[in-house]
Parts: sequence; C-alpha cells; structure tokens
Amino acid sequence: MEYVRRSVANNLNDIAKDNPNLVIAIAKNWKGISKETDAIIKHGCRTLLKQGNIDVLKHFGLSNNTRLAVSGFRVNTGKVKIGNYLEFAFAVENSRGNTQTLRLEYGIYFLRANGTHSKKVFKISERSFKPKEKSAITKKQSFKIITTRKYYAGEHKVSVILNGQEKCIGRFLLEN
Repeated sequence: MEYVRRSVANNLNDIAKDNPNLVIAIAKNWKGISKETDAIIKHGCRTLLKQGNIDVLKHFGLSNNTRLAVSGFRVNTGKVKIGNYLEFAFAVENSRGNTQTLRLEYGIYFLRANGTHSKKVFKISERSFKPKEKSAITKKQSFKIITTRKYYAGEHKVSVILNGQEKCIGRFLLEN
C-alpha cells in the first residue's frame, strides 16, 4: 500500500502548485490521524516547503523567526567544468538557549539560455538543534550531464536556506 500513499502525496504536491490553500487545509485536517498520514501530507507539501510557505512551515513546527546563524559560507570550487562537482561549505549554529527545529536546504540558481537564472531547491536535512549546537556542513552538487536538464556555461549561484529563508548566496562559474 506504500505506492498508494506515495501516489496520494504526489497528487497533493501537484495540486499545491496551482492551489496551495487547498493542500494546506487538507494538511491541517489530516494532521495526527496516523504516522503514515502525516508522512503523506509532509511529502505532499514538499514544494510548498521548498518555496518557504510560512503556513506550511508553521504547520510542521518550523519557525521562520529562528536565531540559527550561518557562518563561514564559502564556495570551494569557484570554477566548475560541466561533468564535475560544485563544492561549498558553511556552519550552522543555534545561538538560542532552547532547542530549535531546522529545515536546511540549498538553492542552485541555474543559468538559462536567455541569460536569466532559475532556482532549484535541494533538501539537506531537517532536525532539531540543541542550544549552542554548531554543525559544519560540506555539500557537493553534481553537474554531470543528465537528460532532464541542460547546463549553460557562465555565472551560476548557490544559496543556503534555513526554514525557508535564504541566508547567503555565493557565485561560481560553470565552464564547458
């Protein structure tokens, strides 16, 4: 029956793209029915979470008013050849005296053929940060050629996102 639950979640996610308020209402109505139902609504709200929708963040206990700080952000590979990896690093610290839940993501601003950028958000983790806890994070993003995305040489950007809020942006060059 897992495939049925996954199908329901995927349909909710598709509906959320055109009618987010309906999916938010469903999420509120279904909350706490069972752990399986909670997983369905979480997966069904993934696009809204990636968009930083305040109502959905609150629904899942994620405040956009945290005192979590990003420090030491750096792009380790300023020039990336198509087929290789972008590497970036940063640290996250909970400066508050209470535990906070954090949804940690990063965005890649892909250069498009017309010279504009298109942002895609990738989830890193979602977990609780204890008071004064600090975590160092290093991520790699592949730029291997795939059939679902065309890469264009030029300036791209990478950002760090905490609970739906972009905290810092770095730039890198993608080369042929």
